[in-house]
Amino acid sequence: MAPRVAVVAVVAVLAALVAAETASAAVSCSEVTSAVLPCLGYATGSAASPSSACCNGVRSLSTRASSTADRQAACTCLKSMTGRLGGGGASMGNAANIPSKCGVNVGVPISPNVDCSKIN
Repeated sequence: MAPRVAVVAVVAVLAALVAAETASAAVSCSEVTSAVLPCLGYATGSAASPSSACCNGVRSLSTRASSTADRQAACTCLKSMTGRLGGGGASMGNAANIPSKCGVNVGVPISPNVDCSKIN
């Protein structure tokens, strides 16, 4: 009976790990910040175009934000970031144009006025 109990225990641990990975799949704000930090120069108007590091970060974020929960979490973070940047004189037009300038559809508008609960 010991081998059968061991197999059941291993299966239970694997199931718990899969459930934990699924439950923690939402993109964190620190991941979003990390991904878009190289975009700050363009967002604030001090750079004429987004850098390759910025576009790579946006592409990475687009790949990671694959579920509705991920996109809503990313939206909430981006909304907060653009709200803070907007207060500091950043060009919000530049921030909103980053995905299109990088040729990426992130599925999340970059704006302090978006309702993140409506993101699918």
